Amino acid sequence: MVTMFDAIIFDWDGVLVDSHIIIVTAYQQTLREANIDISKEYIERHIGMGTEEIFRDILRETSQLVDDALVKRLAETKNQKLANLNGQVQFFPNAIDLLEAVKDKVKVGLATMNIKNIVDSLVNTMGVERYFQTIITADIVKQPKPNAEIFLKCAQQLNLSPEKCIVVEDSLFGVKAAKAAGMHCIAVTTGKYNKKELQQEKPDTIVTNLQQVKNYLLNILNSTVV
Repeated sequence: MVTMFDAIIFDWDGVLVDSHIIIVTAYQQTLREANIDISKEYIERHIGMGTEEIFRDILRETSQLVDDALVKRLAETKNQKLANLNGQVQFFPNAIDLLEAVKDKVKVGLATMNIKNIVDSLVNTMGVERYFQTIITADIVKQPKPNAEIFLKCAQQLNLSPEKCIVVEDSLFGVKAAKAAGMHCIAVTTGKYNKKELQQEKPDTIVTNLQQVKNYLLNILNSTVV
């Protein structure tokens, strides 16, 4: 049973925007320059948990020393390459329609493990800054997803208790973080995880596209209890 809520918190990459290819490309280019060999699939399955944490996992996976200075250099290089590819980012179908549908009904937040300068640039150039009351990025929190910190900080910025927030996520790490925060979670299969995989983290519902997210949210907003 879902009761009325006062805020929607969206993830960015894989939920509102289709940035998968450029993220993988930025990682691959960075790793190639560092002579580190890891599969595309490995990178894909780790997107959503934060850049530095992904590089730490890759270093462990390739039996290399996990050095903090190296991790930071790799992360900086990857983020620069990603910024250079920002022009290729596109919204998923119905993303703007969804934001328009909810913007005057509840507060809207963005909570992403991407970094502030990249997200701010995209939000501004893509013309969607007006939809978000707060934007929490990876460089604002100490712990990456699946830790709940990013969602709890977003709720705090919105002046709401966690149970009054619904999160829309596409990754296992994001769903786990939302549930750890005590928030309702809609999982959408627009990322690299299928329904069966997402079910393992027990989201409150799973949908396949943003039109279904919109229908689900408006159904709740137009009722006292669903």
